[in-house]
Amino acid sequence: MLPTCIDRTIGRGVTLALSLALAACGNEQASSASGTDTGGPTTAGPSTGMPTTTAPTTTAPSTGTGTDATATATATATTMGAVTQTTGDTSEPSSGTTGALCPADAIVCDGDLAQVCDGMGGFTSEMPCPGGCVDGQGCTVCAPNSQACDGEHAIVCNAEGSEQTVTLCDGVQGVTCEDGQCVGACSAFELGESYIGCDYYPTVTANIVEDVYHFAVAVANTSDLEANLEIDKDGMLVLNATVAPNSVEVITLPWDYALKANQFVEPASLKAEGGAYRLRSDQPVTVYQYNPLEYELQGLDNSFTNDASLLLPVNVWTGDYFVVARNTWDVFDAGVQIAPGFYTVTASEDDTTVELLPSETGKLVIPGGGVLADGTGKIKLDQGDVLEVFSALTLGNPGKADVTGTRIKADRPIQVISGHVCTNVPHDIDACDHLEESMYPYETLAKQYIVTPPLIPTGGNVPKAQMVRIVATQDGTTLTYDPPQNGAPTMIATAGQYVEIQQTSADFEVSANNKIIIGQYMLGQEAGGGSGDPAMALSVATEQYRNNYLFHAPVNYDSNFVNITAPMTAKVTLDGAPVVGFKAIGATGFGVARLELGDNIDGNHDIQSDKPVGISVYGYGKYTSYWYPGGLDLTVLPQ
Repeated sequence: MLPTCIDRTIGRGVTLALSLALAACGNEQASSASGTDTGGPTTAGPSTGMPTTTAPTTTAPSTGTGTDATATATATATTMGAVTQTTGDTSEPSSGTTGALCPADAIVCDGDLAQVCDGMGGFTSEMPCPGGCVDGQGCTVCAPNSQACDGEHAIVCNAEGSEQTVTLCDGVQGVTCEDGQCVGACSAFELGESYIGCDYYPTVTANIVEDVYHFAVAVANTSDLEANLEIDKDGMLVLNATVAPNSVEVITLPWDYALKANQFVEPASLKAEGGAYRLRSDQPVTVYQYNPLEYELQGLDNSFTNDASLLLPVNVWTGDYFVVARNTWDVFDAGVQIAPGFYTVTASEDDTTVELLPSETGKLVIPGGGVLADGTGKIKLDQGDVLEVFSALTLGNPGKADVTGTRIKADRPIQVISGHVCTNVPHDIDACDHLEESMYPYETLAKQYIVTPPLIPTGGNVPKAQMVRIVATQDGTTLTYDPPQNGAPTMIATAGQYVEIQQTSADFEVSANNKIIIGQYMLGQEAGGGSGDPAMALSVATEQYRNNYLFHAPVNYDSNFVNITAPMTAKVTLDGAPVVGFKAIGATGFGVARLELGDNIDGNHDIQSDKPVGISVYGYGKYTSYWYPGGLDLTVLPQ
């Protein structure tokens, strides 16, 4: 083996004759073995030609981040790129064992210089590393596992130093950067994964309601501190507001008429730049949107076409969703179609690419906004942009066109709200009503749900019939029910396909071998019950139940209710009062209680339980209604 006596401080890019370097080694080998220093400096510096008495070691990796802190995308490291050839370089790399040669092609670092060993005590090449250098790896984008703050940005480097994430610590949300982490009540760490958050995008959806009625949001403050709100649209401030601790504030917002759609003109799919509102809070809040808020106004006929949505905060958005909507309903006013189903896609980041993967029934849409007539498209959205897609007219065949089952994928987090402009449920029962609901991300979907119908508002514990729609996310999805449901579908052949239970007032559990998503539709008033028209909600998976909820029910409806689904042994309170009288659901171990919500100044209500429970909230007026899940966790679940 060749002696390893060459001083690493000699020449980056300086070539010495290997024979001269080896000739200088003779006495050093002996003196090193005896532990006696026979001369020559041991500190780095220009070489004097004298040998050193200690074998050199590699330099520790740089701790610099080497990043532009204003970047919002991740960066990827180039381990070794263009290099400087230094054949015969006399600087000696260390292999970690004194006296051993660095193996050929191994990478060692000299400060922020990456060097490739030739196996003979020299280097074949070297490269400066502005982002830092790691032995065995070479150049990095950033120092592995480093964290830093650059103003209001938190910068975190991964373990390999190959990628860094830059996160804005949003001051509007009361979040600051400390030690490379966003901290505060609205930080991702503090919020967790649920319907409670600090950053929302209320989005108008198509509705034929008259313009005198108001689009609105209800913001419930879940904290013990005052929540300060800022609402923007297309980068412009709309308003500031405050919400007192543990209370709610209802805020009306102007319609976005492009998204609302003209009630007398056939809508076309469109892209509305800056069409969504952005609502931020410096304390955790829950947000519901009402389309519209009022079910009646003095001196006017009832609006007749209402629904509401639970909004999901940005911190639980993903880039993968399935749509649950409703078939096109062939309705004409002066020969114009006014009643398609729809979905909307809202982006929270610039340069978001959205890909549409239509189901079999979703291949018939009204083109526009980059969406083709077959329901496909790749559309770029910036922050606050909204894509609204409508199912097509299918005269004489109302079941043929339906965006339900369409899969929407994006390379950045998005929000999806879907529903219907105004539809009968079923199609031959009056009267039509608006539907909308926020879709849960695919990652949060599950295989087990408990479905409970709403309560008839005319008294007694009598459920109102509903339609149940089950959508498969994978091919070959099997379904079972507890208790068994006569005639209920047991198989869905392909992903994106749906099956229905047309009319049922039963409580039951649905279990599947793959992830599913379930829509629940309130039947029209003429179908029975004496009140309420179509409304839509999504079932909540039992795995996403919670121990506590702060939820809102609007005070301007004739009556409001909550369904609580809980283990039969759970101890549950509603607004501080014990809940009793749960009705068992098959052999599931769960039961349901349907409770009317009493008069309340602000419509805010609280549920506490010693075991996780699920809730859905709904209300009635004459020929109108709303329905939404009162809240849920949004934990990522395995397939």
